[in-house]
Amino acid sequence: MPKPLRRVLVALVAAFAALLLTATQASAVTKLTQAQAESMFRAAGITWSSSGGCSNRNVSTCTSFDQLNQATAQGAVTLKKASGCAINITGGTETGHASGTYSHWNGYKLDMSRNTCINNYVTGVFTYIGPRAGDAAPQYQSGAGNIYANEGTHWDVLYYNCGGC
Repeated sequence: MPKPLRRVLVALVAAFAALLLTATQASAVTKLTQAQAESMFRAAGITWSSSGGCSNRNVSTCTSFDQLNQATAQGAVTLKKASGCAINITGGTETGHASGTYSHWNGYKLDMSRNTCINNYVTGVFTYIGPRAGDAAPQYQSGAGNIYANEGTHWDVLYYNCGGC
């Protein structure tokens, strides 16, 4: 093989390898423990509550953060900082929510209490994207692409990313 062609081939292989490495790193999801998520939320002034007064991931009346995606926790912190609103999380990774790739169980979603401040922030700053299929919950999308669905008693928030953390 001629040297110039070999150089081009080596450069292409190196570029392709770098692209694969970047893609793999970008798709990696960091999972948090209950204690790690609680620490992040506490530091940001975010509260959480549970109808069962517990954090067991396998009990539907608990509010668990075990296996929460780090980007999801960071997204809630970003919302708190950007809005200045009180944030109370009422649902995390515990069983009992709808299944799917981008689900509570898989660490992508949090439920948050509704209040005047957060309601006005979400509906005033984010873009209305229409009713959600299945339950017609009004949906709003942040500039980062995260989706806030008004389920009546709470916001069901899908974090694809940390929202600009």
